[in-house]
Amino acid sequence: MIRVRVMQALGSTPRDAGAEMFVGPDRVEGTIGGGQLEYMAIDRARLMLALGEAEARMDIPLGPEIGQCCGGRVVLQLDREGPTPQDHPDVLVFGAGHVGRALALALQPLPVNTTLIDSRPEELARAAPGIATTLTPLPEAEIRAARPGSAVVILTHDHALDFLLAAEALNRNDLSYVGMIGSATKRAQFSRFARERGINPAPLVCPIGAGFSPDKRPAVIAAFTAAELVARLSVPSSLKKYPCKS
Repeated sequence: MIRVRVMQALGSTPRDAGAEMFVGPDRVEGTIGGGQLEYMAIDRARLMLALGEAEARMDIPLGPEIGQCCGGRVVLQLDREGPTPQDHPDVLVFGAGHVGRALALALQPLPVNTTLIDSRPEELARAAPGIATTLTPLPEAEIRAARPGSAVVILTHDHALDFLLAAEALNRNDLSYVGMIGSATKRAQFSRFARERGINPAPLVCPIGAGFSPDKRPAVIAAFTAAELVARLSVPSSLKKYPCKS
């Protein structure tokens, strides 16, 4: 695949510097803002693939001549090197019930690597096509093996298991997001559980996706949680805060 990266974004542009997309012969992942700018970049990337070129550069004014009226200017770097889509942050979704499956589906087009984890094969089998799944009787081992900076979202069918996984995740101290489905009451119960074990419960986000709407339909909870999660992952680590939601 060819990586297309916005190196400079001058004036009014659809995406800022650092935005990326990845172009293959028959698919595109990510976006640099759409419109004629993106079509031109895709065409150039596929020409690189056809010719075997290693890199190219494009300097594109976003004016009437390309049918795009942003008014700015974008410099693109195209190459076969650097990050790939697999370098996106990992999101581990524990629990393949209604909300877990909906959340995995909501995250599917976003710049994260999502894995849906459960001990129940029949529930994992109901996940949407294309979603990565892990069947395991020891989900806590998946948290121990997670890369630093990963996100963990806990939505299992068992409150005791939820508490175990949340405690395991908070013990890491290097995850970008630890969230658990629930209520203010469940959070209070977990806080007591965690403190009894010497764990600080403050970084836990519980309820997940709260503060947007009281709607409890799985797809709605998933949409708000996906937005909350991606916003957290997009913030530089030096600026991250972990509010204690109630």
